[in-house]
Amino acid sequence: MTKFIKSFGYAFSGIAHAFKSQLNFRFHIAALIVVGIAGWYFQLSTGEWLWIVAAAGIVLLSELFNTAIEVLVDLVSPDIHPKAKIIKDTAAAAVLIAAITAILIGLIIFIPKIAHAA
Repeated sequence: MTKFIKSFGYAFSGIAHAFKSQLNFRFHIAALIVVGIAGWYFQLSTGEWLWIVAAAGIVLLSELFNTAIEVLVDLVSPDIHPKAKIIKDTAAAAVLIAAITAILIGLIIFIPKIAHAA
């Protein structure tokens, strides 16, 4: 049971590292807070919240994986290498696609609510 509990500490340490070292991770957290406040204001339905939570989770997960991949590539290939660049660029592209998907989900949910409120 001790190992299990310690694993949470390691996980939170990883989140803290990403938050401290990655501007994009902090940006995504800030965006999530804004979306959460907007969702509360517009009284999203349970289904809408589920889409927001899923999209946010995918963005944050992809950002954490991207960070891990970047650190690993820097460890195994400290010198500039064309394949290392491809690995890092592809991991960053995954984050971009996740973020664009989240933006589209947000627009689909919030545009009708903003239009209705106007």
